[in-house]
Amino acid sequence: MKKFYLAAASAVVTMMIASVANADTIRFWTTENQPERLAKQEAMAADFNKRTGHKVEVIPVEEKDLGTRATAAFAAGDLPDVIYHTIQYVLPWAEAGILDVEANDDVVDALQKNTFAPGAIAMAQFDGMTAAVPVDGWTQMVVYRKDLFDSAGLAAPTSYAAIEAAINKLHNPPSMYGFVAPNKVDENFMSQVLEHVFLANGVSPVNSDGFSPFDVASTTEVLDFYKKISKASPPGELFWKQSREMYFAGKAAMIIWSPFILDELAGLRDSAPPTINDDPTSTELASKTGIVTTFGGPSNASGAAWADVRYFGITSDANTDVAAEFVTYSMKDGYTSTLSIAPEGKFPVRRGEPADTARYVKAWSKLPVGVDRKAPLSELYAPAMINRIVGGLETADRWGVKEGQLSLASKIINSQAINRIVRQYIDDEISSSDAVAKMNAELASIE
Repeated sequence: MKKFYLAAASAVVTMMIASVANADTIRFWTTENQPERLAKQEAMAADFNKRTGHKVEVIPVEEKDLGTRATAAFAAGDLPDVIYHTIQYVLPWAEAGILDVEANDDVVDALQKNTFAPGAIAMAQFDGMTAAVPVDGWTQMVVYRKDLFDSAGLAAPTSYAAIEAAINKLHNPPSMYGFVAPNKVDENFMSQVLEHVFLANGVSPVNSDGFSPFDVASTTEVLDFYKKISKASPPGELFWKQSREMYFAGKAAMIIWSPFILDELAGLRDSAPPTINDDPTSTELASKTGIVTTFGGPSNASGAAWADVRYFGITSDANTDVAAEFVTYSMKDGYTSTLSIAPEGKFPVRRGEPADTARYVKAWSKLPVGVDRKAPLSELYAPAMINRIVGGLETADRWGVKEGQLSLASKIINSQAINRIVRQYIDDEISSSDAVAKMNAELASIE
């Protein structure tokens, strides 16, 4: 039955048939609540109304309040029809009955699952179905000086070994540091980078049963790698600020950062200008930069990408037919508009259509990015780099997602025990075996 209504919904959207007499109103919760972003979503709602006759009430919700509001609305039988939400809610909400898993799975099937990035689909699997519809995402990146790598005959930093080889050749302080690795224990930035480095070597503190002690051999590889990049970093307490400043000044060969740096690299944001030369609006640094989203360690050659993915969730209280129409529209005819809400951080998780498999990637690359000045990414970066930027979602991963243990993984990360013990190791206060033992002992007590 649901396959039928989805086909009908798609036909309605395509043919732009609207019947006011049969019009319905649905509610859409969105955490994209900044005024400019809300305006774009209101424009999409208006376009959807013009095409179908159905109205969408766009309701902004603070991301920090989303979980409690959804739980309360579910208890009251008053959920909105569609929610735009983060990865952390997909599986818990599916389990609790907040999401209409079958309806979301049907939308994905109707849009054709193979048009979505596999990583985004994999992280939303529940009882053999895709519990929510992947919308957009971004992956953390190794940002590196491609010009220096090319001059030195170095391979791109796609592995621990390649990164270490680059450090050995390029580290020449104080004029050039091989890396800027965060070491400030109480900063989330260190937690995020460390999770990426652990994932790259296939190491996780959770499995489907809960806490899983770190394997000594593979975790020691992680620790030794992090010590290597830390020893190649500037002195002092380091977090995101120093990473960006050192790279922008031309004094770092590699950093790990989010894609929100892409417009800044090209001199489009006055509050974070490149200082590699005297022109803060110069694109010089962007032209000299390469990025890697997926890198691997010796125990996980295929590597991984740390990703943040967002989803549309049709809820269990929804007017299912109309909600499915709206999500389908937002992921098809309206998908470029969806991505335009914030293109710097909204990589297309749906690449294209069967007849044009790169349709949405091409459209996204032409959307203007920047703050004080605007330019499309396609004018700033080569097509191969654009493909690498979005390609990270192919291997998107996070601790605990696929295992159904995201809540426990989040508690482990938020405890900052890993940060603290890794810092003790890179400061040469404890051995690697002691570090692994301490992490396993402390993490085992987290529930």
